[in-house]
Parts: sequence; C-alpha cells; structure tokens
Amino acid sequence: MSNCKIKAPFFEIGPKSYLYGDQILDLAKAADAASEKYGVDVLFTCPVVDIRRVKENTKHIHIFAPHMDPIPVGRGLADILPESLVAAGAEGVMLNHVEKPLSFEVLAETIKRADEVGLTTIVCADSMADASKIATLTPDIIVAEPSELIGTGVSVGPEYVEAATKCVKSVNPDILVLTAAGIANGTDVYNTIIAGADATGSSSGVAKAADRAAMVDEMIAAVRKAWDERHA
Repeated sequence: MSNCKIKAPFFEIGPKSYLYGDQILDLAKAADAASEKYGVDVLFTCPVVDIRRVKENTKHIHIFAPHMDPIPVGRGLADILPESLVAAGAEGVMLNHVEKPLSFEVLAETIKRADEVGLTTIVCADSMADASKIATLTPDIIVAEPSELIGTGVSVGPEYVEAATKCVKSVNPDILVLTAAGIANGTDVYNTIIAGADATGSSSGVAKAADRAAMVDEMIAAVRKAWDERHA
C-alpha cells in the first residue's frame, strides 16, 4: 500500500471530458477553496494534460490522474508512465473506472507500479463481488458504485452504502470506501455519508451544474455536516 495521505471524510470530483482548458482550472480552484473552508480532503481526478497546471495553482486538493499504464521507463508511445504522473505533480491515480476497465491481472500489476512510485490508488468496483476481489490487492481506496447508475442522477441508497462498506472492510479494514454513482446535489452527498460511507463523489453532477463552484461548495459542505452529525 502506498503512503496514503487521504483521511475520511473525503470527496472526489472527476470532470472526465465534460470540461477542458480553463474550465478545469476554475473547477480545481473552487474545489481547493471548499476543501480549505470545510476541512474536507478533496480528490480531484484531473485530465492528464492538466495535472501540472492544476498542481501549480492549488494548495489543498489531492490531484489524481484518471488512469495510468503499468509500463517501465522506456518504450510506450501514448501510454501513461507512472513516473511521469509523479513528475507532473499527481499524488494518486484512479484505476478500473467503468469507462477505462482493466483485467484483474493488469489491475494488480498497475497497483503494484503505483505503489513503487508512491502514488495513492483509488480503484473502481461495480459490484460487491468485484469490490471484495479488488480489496485483496490492497489499494488505498475502493470506489463502490453500480455502473448502471453512473451519470443518471439516481444515487445509491443507504442499504447499498452499508453493504458495500462492510464488504470491503471485511477483507481489509484499512481500505477507505467511497460510494457514489448518480450524486447530483448536496442532499445526495449528505445521505451517502450519513449512511456510513467514508466518502462520496460526483462527475456530471458537478460538471453539468449551472454554477459549478456553488455546487462544489454545496456538496463538500454536505460531507462535513453529515460526517460531524454521524460522529456527534
């Protein structure tokens, strides 16, 4: 396991390819401000081409790459080299998203490479069985989200949050669990955290919002509120 600096509660923002250029930087700055304001760790899954720029213009968010390849330094045209992500300022990497799936064997190899270069790993699982199996690879964070809900605006219910968290922690209690899919507003965020998740996150819910900065603030405020109420 790599040297994970992420602490629960946390929130992940992944703009995917909904945004580009200055829109990415503006969103990162909004996330940076909200992270400081509410004392919540924020993972910003940044397009690879924007990692260095975002890193140089933020202070509080944890910048993650959306993918990498388990290649060594050397040949590999258009592959994403782990060492290059570290050099650009990335702190971690997301792996096995439903839009960029990996076989179990390649995933195991990629987590190993991430550990070698000190990148924190956040690995996606779209079923309970998948989450249990991935937990045996000791990633730092597992994203348990039913792939059929991604981008729909329909969020997971409390039963799923509880079951997914238990499923991962029963294999390895040190793995942080993020449950998401369909997170569209602060209420969805609150309900997910209050149900027992270490974290949640949003892509289209933030990227498609009329006021993205306001939505980021609303969601991260909801993380803080739910967590504090859970631990009161």
